[in-house]
Amino acid sequence: MNVEFFDNLWSVIKTIQFRDVVDILAISLIVFGLFKLIRETRAVQLLKGLLLLLAVYILSSMFNLVMLSTLLRAFFEASVVIIVVIFQPEIRKALEQVGRTKKWRKYIKIFSKYGRSDEWEKAVRKSIVDAADTSILFSRSRTGALLVFERETMLSDIASTGTIIDAETSVALFGNIFFNKAPLHDGASIIRDGKLFAAGCILPLTANKNVDINLGTRHRAALGISEQSDAVVLVVSEETGVISIAVEGQLERDFTRDKLIKRLNELLLDEFEEEESKYRKLRKGRKKQ
Repeated sequence: MNVEFFDNLWSVIKTIQFRDVVDILAISLIVFGLFKLIRETRAVQLLKGLLLLLAVYILSSMFNLVMLSTLLRAFFEASVVIIVVIFQPEIRKALEQVGRTKKWRKYIKIFSKYGRSDEWEKAVRKSIVDAADTSILFSRSRTGALLVFERETMLSDIASTGTIIDAETSVALFGNIFFNKAPLHDGASIIRDGKLFAAGCILPLTANKNVDINLGTRHRAALGISEQSDAVVLVVSEETGVISIAVEGQLERDFTRDKLIKRLNELLLDEFEEEESKYRKLRKGRKKQ
């Protein structure tokens, strides 16, 4: 019997092709990614509930409980729609993370022409220095501020909640916007491609329940937009004057001017310069060929 079992097993193994292995690995990675995504969310409890219903359905079918099994069968037939509704926040988060993944974008950018020029880089560097100088002044005067540096994820929907400015950045301009009696001071300002694109914008608050209770609405909004996009958010606390940066749902605090400029350059420019260098090397190699 054992010999027959191994013969059957070997006959099945021989039918496996390379594409079958790739198919199995792909499904395994997707399942692993889903479990990793929902591991620390309320979706775990919902998944346990669905598994419990599945177990009840199997038992009701075994014991011929017609009404119960029919009801559960109808439920599972509509399970695709039900799962999408129940797990909508988790599915949205997963798709956003895939869309913001930089690994695959790097390879695409290497083989495509960059739309960013030296003028773009100069504008971004100027906006970083202006934001840093403004933050130091606001820190001393206890003036609250919220500056959102847009990266790959476009924030036009957020900008539409405020007022479009589309102007060169300057300390004076930031000072006028965030002056505590100015009409736009309570909202966030969005910086796109080194320019002040919009001001007085409303940001989504963080969904993280473990955020420090001492953080106010301004910091919670900074964390919220950094969770939903790849934006870099600069925050100046009105109560303490502490300068912070929110990126990828994490808050970095207590910046000086020099440290702030260095960190913003790392987040906004260093990656671009690295990829631009790869692109230029590749383009030189093509010309030699």
